[in-house]
Amino acid sequence: MSKRQFFLGILLAALIGGVVALAGVSFLIQPQNASTFDEKQQASFVNMLSDENFTIPDGINFVASAQLVTPAVVHVKSQVAYTPRSQRDPIQEFFGIPDPRGDRGQGGGNGAMPMSSGSGVIISPDGYIVTNNHVIEGATKVDISLDNNKRYEATIIGTDPTTDLALLKIEADNLPFVKFGDSDQTKIGEWVLAVGNPFDLNSTVTAGIISAKARNINILRNVENGLQIESFLQTDAVVNPGNSGGALVNLAGELIGINTAIASNTGTFAGYSFAVPSTLVKKVMDDLIKYGAVQRGLLGVSIQSVSPELADYLNKKFPVDQGVYVGGVNENSAGKAAGLKEGDIIISIDGKAVNNVSMLQEMVARKRPGDKVEVEYIRDGKTSKTSATLKNFSGDTNIVKKEVPKTFTFEGLQFEDVKQQTKDQLKIAGGAVIKSNANEAWRNAGARNGFIITSVISDSGRKKVTNAQEMIDFLEDSKGQEIVVLGMFPDGTDYYFEVELN
Repeated sequence: MSKRQFFLGILLAALIGGVVALAGVSFLIQPQNASTFDEKQQASFVNMLSDENFTIPDGINFVASAQLVTPAVVHVKSQVAYTPRSQRDPIQEFFGIPDPRGDRGQGGGNGAMPMSSGSGVIISPDGYIVTNNHVIEGATKVDISLDNNKRYEATIIGTDPTTDLALLKIEADNLPFVKFGDSDQTKIGEWVLAVGNPFDLNSTVTAGIISAKARNINILRNVENGLQIESFLQTDAVVNPGNSGGALVNLAGELIGINTAIASNTGTFAGYSFAVPSTLVKKVMDDLIKYGAVQRGLLGVSIQSVSPELADYLNKKFPVDQGVYVGGVNENSAGKAAGLKEGDIIISIDGKAVNNVSMLQEMVARKRPGDKVEVEYIRDGKTSKTSATLKNFSGDTNIVKKEVPKTFTFEGLQFEDVKQQTKDQLKIAGGAVIKSNANEAWRNAGARNGFIITSVISDSGRKKVTNAQEMIDFLEDSKGQEIVVLGMFPDGTDYYFEVELN
């Protein structure tokens, strides 16, 4: 064989090997019928820094992590139902924003649909995106802008107000994404990067350290059933309005949190920011993609963090300085079945120490109804362990299915019944909610998505509206008339408008 033939053979073999390798990679990066984000992220080759040989360069170098993560952080813009506010929103109040802008929207009484702006993180190559619930809450349309300026309209797969998280989906393939890291393994003092879109400044990267873990800042208020979970990672990475829903990552480019809030009296960064830990984020996202609703396992006990103040209040001397005091045990609860009693002090779950209520809530929130947890507790100075089978809010271990409200349509309008939680909050007997509005006459009259109709006036007089079907029946009977529609926005602001029916 000549030298020429030898080198041509080598070149041909190299080409064939390259084609085979590329074909193999292309196959592996496509998730096959994946139903959890472990499976969707399993075959990714985007996280080059997960290799055990990766080490931090001399000094601290954020370049590699920033280059890896930035393409997978998106800008989220939502059209939201017009809600003039008679009182401040808790998230807005925490941010110290006097006017609805930034994360919580902009727009007002001029009839224009307000916009909400924030960030999101792509967590799978087929277009699933995690963001904060408050970024897309009340949205009628969600637009996504990628780092490369490509635009998509997103579908809301599910939301979880109890953790302020939401899952979106865009129709795209082979997208860059951020792999989940283990927030349990993060250490106080560890370097982190925050990536997002503050003040509509796309792809902004800031650096800081983990300042604290398991922080409860009492920001998630008025959550249904009072099951809000606050166990934030606290950092000093600069985060501002618009960063909400963005990525908090370690120097290996792994997602360890979703940036959610800042501690500020002015609405801009004043030293500390807070992120939902990735272990909780991943569980919520898996629930939303698999079940359509978050599965919450409950221990069913009333709890308070052990503290000198609690000891003084109860006139007791606690045997430990940290832990979770059981103030009561619900009937037919997991805690009751496991033998927990009032006065017990829980000190660990599944072998992991729980020093306060936030840590206990987070540990249990990672579980689903039917899951078992090992509870270590102190009673009368003695340490014991018990196994508890968690239950759902209904007191059983069944999977909670996503409830899809029934909608009623009339000439481009969609109505649905008012949810019980809204009835209780607004102290109303019922009504019909405008779910979507493609009727120009109604839009021009002032009808907005989310408006709750409680009564209507026609030639035949005034009629109360207690559900969507009653509203449809009234509209059918009042064709050709000019009617007056009375009701309120979701914040309780009363409003009315006149419209002529065709």
